[in-house]
Amino acid sequence: MSSQHEVPSYLTPSDIGPWGVYLEQIDRVTPYLGTLARWVETLKRPKRILIVDVPIERDDGSIAHFEGYRVQHNTSRGPGKGGVRFHQDVTLSEVMALSAWMTIKNAAVNVPYGGAKGGIRVNPKTLSTAELQRITRRYTSEINIIIGPNKDIPAPDVNTNEKVMAWMMDTFSMNQGSTATGVVTGKPISLGGSLGRREATGRGVYVVGCEAASRRGIDIRGARISVQGFGNVGGIAARLFAEAGAKVVAVQDHMATVVSDSGLDIPALEQHVAAHGSVAGFAGADQVEDRARFWETDCDILIPAALEQQITEANASRIRAKIILEGANGPTTPLADDILHDKGVLVVPDVIANAGGVTVSYFEWVQDFSSFFWTEDEINQRLTRIMREAFTAVWQLSEEKKVSLRTAAFIVGCTRVLQAREMRGLYP
Repeated sequence: MSSQHEVPSYLTPSDIGPWGVYLEQIDRVTPYLGTLARWVETLKRPKRILIVDVPIERDDGSIAHFEGYRVQHNTSRGPGKGGVRFHQDVTLSEVMALSAWMTIKNAAVNVPYGGAKGGIRVNPKTLSTAELQRITRRYTSEINIIIGPNKDIPAPDVNTNEKVMAWMMDTFSMNQGSTATGVVTGKPISLGGSLGRREATGRGVYVVGCEAASRRGIDIRGARISVQGFGNVGGIAARLFAEAGAKVVAVQDHMATVVSDSGLDIPALEQHVAAHGSVAGFAGADQVEDRARFWETDCDILIPAALEQQITEANASRIRAKIILEGANGPTTPLADDILHDKGVLVVPDVIANAGGVTVSYFEWVQDFSSFFWTEDEINQRLTRIMREAFTAVWQLSEEKKVSLRTAAFIVGCTRVLQAREMRGLYP
């Protein structure tokens, strides 16, 4: 991390984690911001950080406490927007970085939101359904003071889903005394959710991937795809690429790596994962014991769709893909970015590649306010148009400035945020 940054007292100077990656990305884009650079410190300091204690009564009668976070990085362009993850390794640094990436992402695709993120340090697999509901409701009650349809709108993320969003919406509504469907997105359809929302992030990865492949002269029909993470993002993207005629030759999840040179049967793999919770043991593929070998798969497109900091200086040189589509948030470190650039690998950054989720979340929020809902075809058409336009703008700027797609996306996003900051001025 650049020595020019003041490390907040609540982070460890020797290891500030994902927040340090984000700060380095801001350093790289600052020279391209012109006169707006005088406001760049705005991007290096989250607007608001809330750390909460989340106590619940376990099913056995014992009391357990968990640490929860909600970070609102920037709200210059609109209310905060970002997911909530339940994971045992969640840290404040991680949630800060994720909230900041949401700020850039929302601005890059030009939806009227700022960036926010939340999380609880818990392994949800150790909780019963009743305990999961209690921890969700208590966490929602604790952050209730800073969320709302016009303040900050949570959404699903790692290990959270429609059911969790329904509990969050109900808890907030009970505290408000009236139903507020717009407080969260990613809800069940019956509670004001949007058609197409569950598939939106993966669909956005697919749309942007097709655009990138076209510009690199790669025919999707017959293209070789590798996917890390086979959940709501990686699984959907894999299915859409396979339906378009691509061959998904490798999939890695938290338990196993499966490969097939002739292409995996994605519908069968989805059924296997639904039944067993992992790709491990899938009969229609070979299983690779050495997880690190996944990065050496010979493929046209690699989709990291798991957690952040998966592609590092330790494995970037081994990657044999022509294009990397970042389905996850922050999967590539800055040093790995440099290595991949030198190898001629096109990296389509997370702030564009996985923006389909927040785009359809925006559609859901608009539909909740108007109580008028669109068809799934309308949703997908609007999503495809926005993703293509955003990618094209970033691609053209990348060509014009002779910079990476990540830097170009950050130029677009940071410029929009800082223009809003400058126009609004400082209060008081």
